[in-house]
Amino acid sequence: EDIEEIRMKERYALSTEAAERYERLFVPALFAPWAQRLADLPAVAAARSLLDVACGTGVVARTAVDRMNAPATVVGLDANPAMLAVAATLRPELTWCAGTAEALPFGGGEFDVVTCQAALMFFTDRTAALREMGRVAGEGAVVVQVPGRLDHSAGYRALTEAAGRHAGRDVANLLTGYFSVGEPALLEELFTMAGLTIDQFTTWQSATRLDSVDTLLAVELLPLADVITNDVRERITE
Repeated sequence: EDIEEIRMKERYALSTEAAERYERLFVPALFAPWAQRLADLPAVAAARSLLDVACGTGVVARTAVDRMNAPATVVGLDANPAMLAVAATLRPELTWCAGTAEALPFGGGEFDVVTCQAALMFFTDRTAALREMGRVAGEGAVVVQVPGRLDHSAGYRALTEAAGRHAGRDVANLLTGYFSVGEPALLEELFTMAGLTIDQFTTWQSATRLDSVDTLLAVELLPLADVITNDVRERITE
């Protein structure tokens, strides 16, 4: 492992408390509406088996299984034990397993649909991760959702500028990293390199809705919460 890969793993090694906060605040504010869009896709509704890669606390898996037309096998995979623990508490009847996107522990064509929401930008080898999703989907579908371009989001652009100015490069890099695969041409290149064909490409606008700026910062800066002092947080908030 190189230094950047180790730092990435350390950054997203969330505690149980952080994972619970993520589920309580961020999922309803942003990722639950995303998951609903994904679950409404015909390929997902018709699937008999689905794998959600980098499932977090499981919002995609539990939303999808509730919309699928027939009894289905649904598996959520994540590298973070705390995220999986929260997911298992919420929906114990689903299957939750530890693993990485770049080396999925499943056979070829084992799933009808493989989904991945808001995670492609964090993988160490994005092409390898997409290739693995295609492998386990076989003749099925791979569905990926990511945040778009930062320069198309006035709110997050302002947040990134303010947070970077007061908290430094690591915080700015964290926030810009969320949007690092939002360029359509880059996504097309990644899928092509992974041997996948894009059948449908859709963009839309939505909003992150939270009760205060304090809550927004608590969620967006969650991976770096322990290194941001109260003084810095107050300056960013103001």
